[in-house]
Amino acid sequence: AKAQTPVKTDGPILTLDKSTHDFGNITQGDVVEKVFTFTNTGNQPLIITNIQTSCGCTTPEWPRNPIMPGGKGEIKVGFNSNGKLNKQDKKLPIISNAANDASISFTTNVLAKEAQ
Repeated sequence: AKAQTPVKTDGPILTLDKSTHDFGNITQGDVVEKVFTFTNTGNQPLIITNIQTSCGCTTPEWPRNPIMPGGKGEIKVGFNSNGKLNKQDKKLPIISNAANDASISFTTNVLAKEAQ
């Protein structure tokens, strides 16, 4: 049996309450938002420096101040479906000083706008 590498537990740990969300069907042009909540379950302040997005249609907002151990925070993600169609699957890696890798993701199905 191989010796397991001990998990690094010193430092901040970003623990998301929920890391995925499905907006379901939306109509092209709709703007939807979801708030993801998290807790710093580590023993040092958590600092989020960036949330990577794949396009300008996704706009994340996150706390700029350090989240103390045991503290909670929110990441708000907006998605503008203008110019999008069909299934959208977005993954947003969270860049922080956390000991763990974390990301949030969402899916939606963008339906064509009916002609007026």
